Amino acid sequence: MKSLMLLLTSVLHDMGTLCCVSTSQDLKTIQARVKHEGISFLTITLPDFAKDFERSLELGKVDHSLFHAFAFRGGLPLFLGGFLDLVFDRGDGRLLAEPSEDAIYAVRQLSLMFGKIKLECRDDRRAAAFAQFIECELDVIKSTGNFLRNDELVHQYQRVSTLLFGHLFDQCTKRLAWLLPKHGPGSTAERLTSNGKYVQTEWTDRLEMLFPHKRYLSSSRELSDLRLTCVNIREPWNERPVRVIDVPKTLKTPRIIAIEPACMMFMQQGLLEIITEELNRDYILKPLLSSLDQIPNQEMARIGSLTGNLATLDLSEASDRVSNQHVRLMLSNWDYLDQAVQAMRSRKADVPGHGVIHLAKFASMGSALCFAFEAMVFLTVIFVGIEQELRRPLTLKDVKRLRGQVRVYGDDIIVPVKFTRSVLMSLETFGFKVNMRKSFWSGKFRESCGKEYYNGHDVSITRVRRMLPTSRRHVDEIVSAVKLRNHLYKRGMWRSVRYLDSLLEDLIPFPAVGELSSALGKFSFLGYQTDKLDSDTQSPVVKAAVVKHRLPVDKLDDYGALLKFFLKREGPEMDLVVNGDHLERAGRPVSVDIKTRFVSSY
Repeated sequence: MKSLMLLLTSVLHDMGTLCCVSTSQDLKTIQARVKHEGISFLTITLPDFAKDFERSLELGKVDHSLFHAFAFRGGLPLFLGGFLDLVFDRGDGRLLAEPSEDAIYAVRQLSLMFGKIKLECRDDRRAAAFAQFIECELDVIKSTGNFLRNDELVHQYQRVSTLLFGHLFDQCTKRLAWLLPKHGPGSTAERLTSNGKYVQTEWTDRLEMLFPHKRYLSSSRELSDLRLTCVNIREPWNERPVRVIDVPKTLKTPRIIAIEPACMMFMQQGLLEIITEELNRDYILKPLLSSLDQIPNQEMARIGSLTGNLATLDLSEASDRVSNQHVRLMLSNWDYLDQAVQAMRSRKADVPGHGVIHLAKFASMGSALCFAFEAMVFLTVIFVGIEQELRRPLTLKDVKRLRGQVRVYGDDIIVPVKFTRSVLMSLETFGFKVNMRKSFWSGKFRESCGKEYYNGHDVSITRVRRMLPTSRRHVDEIVSAVKLRNHLYKRGMWRSVRYLDSLLEDLIPFPAVGELSSALGKFSFLGYQTDKLDSDTQSPVVKAAVVKHRLPVDKLDDYGALLKFFLKREGPEMDLVVNGDHLERAGRPVSVDIKTRFVSSY
C-alpha cells in the first residue's frame, strides 16, 4: 500500500507539472481519505469520480448530483480543483469553450489508474455478483417473452438479420460438413489438462446426432473403435453444466464467466473458425463488425470525438443478456446451422450458491461462440433501430452506405449520432441494458475498445494492473511494473518513472533495452545499453533479467497424440508439434522465475 501511495504521489506531481497547477491540497485529501477508507478509495471511489467527470463532459456541465462523495466549492468539487478549473467554470460548473485536453487526461489518469488492479473482491461482493448473474437470467426470460409477443418486431428482426448475414450463414452451412474441431487454451468444466483434452471421454447425445463422436474424437475411422468404446454419451437431462466462476475485474465487483465442457468447446472452436474466416471474406460485413481487430473502432472513436458525428455506446452485462432466442431467430432460415449451434450450446450452468440452473441466455463469456454471436445480434438490433428511424425497409444499399459509420466489436458499439436515440430504444426493446455512464454522443468525449479521446486528442490512461513488487520472487508483479514504467516513460511522466526505476533496480538488473528485446529492461529514447557483442552473431547483448517459464508435465501418447497432430493447423502450431516437446509438457506455466543472463539489447 505504501508503494502505491508513493507512485500516486509521483503521478500527481507529474500531472501538476503538465498542467501547471498546485496539487498539495489534493495530496492531503488523498492521504486523509486513504487513511480512513483504505485501498478502496483508490480502487472504487476514485474510479467513480472519473465516471462522474466523464458524464460531466457529456452533459457539458457539472451537476451537483454527481461527485456525491466529494465536497464542492462553487460549481465544482474541491478535489483535483486545479485541473477541473481548466475544464469547467467554477462559478456555474459549465464546460469551458476551450477546455484543456491535458487537464482532462490528468483527471482521468489520477482517478482511474488503480481502478482495475488485480485484487480479490470481498466474499460478499463475489456472492452479490453470482446473485446478479441469476437476476440477469430472470430479466432475460422476461424481456425475451416481451419481444417474442410482438410479431411485427420479430418479423423485422428476422428480415434485417437475413439482409445482413444471409450470405454468411449460407457459406457457413456449406462448410459444416467439413468442420475441423479444435481445443482452446482455456480450462474445461471437467478440469482436464491441456493434453488430457485429446483423450476426453464425454460427448452429448445432441452432438452425436449431427457430429458423431467416432468421427471427431479419432484421428482415423480405422482406429476409431479401438479407443472410443468408453466414451460416455450424455443424454440431455444428464449433460455436464458449464462451471460458473468469478475472475478478478475490479475490487468493486468480479467478472463472471462460464467454463464449458471439453466436448462443447471442442466443437465451438471449429465453428468459430469457419465463421471468422467467412466474415473476413465478406466485403459488406467486414467493415461493420469484427472479432479480431479493435483498431477501426478506436479510430472511429477518435473521429467521433473530433466531428461529433459518431456515438460510442456501451452495454452492461452484454453477453449475459443475449437470449438464445435472439440467436435462433437469426438462424431460423438455416435449419442445419441452427441445429449445429444449438448442439454446441450448453443448456445448464452450475452457479456457486445457487446450484444448477437452466440457461435462457445464449452463452456466457467462456463459450467460443459467445463473442461472435453477440456481435451479430447487436448489429442486427442496431440496424433495426436505424430502419425505425428511416421509417422504411432497410436495403443493402443503406447498409453499404453506413460502412465506416456503424461498427461492432463485441459489445463496443459505434453508430451515427443522428440514429442514437432510435438505436438506444431498439437495444432496450430487445432486452439489453445500455450503460449510460459509459455511452457518449453529445459532447466531444468518446471511448471504444480501450481508447479514449477528447476533441481528437488521445486522453487514454495508463493503468496499474498489479500491486508493485517488493521481492524478486514476485515475478508477475515485476513484469507488470516494467510494462507500467515503460508506458509512463512514453507519456513523459518523469518523476513516476524515476520512482519505478529505483524500485525495480533494487530487485533486478534494469538496463535500457530495445522494445523487441526479451529482457526485462527500460525503454529509453536515448537508445539501448550494450555490454558486449555476441561471439556468434556479433550483435549487441546486455546482462539483464529474463522471465523463465516452465510448462506443467502433461504426457500424451497413443491415439490421443495422433489426434493432436492431425488437428493442428498450418503455421506456428504445426511447428510446435513437429519440433517441440508438446507431448511431454503442455498448458499454462505452473511456475515462473527470473534469471539473469546475456540477451539481445534490442
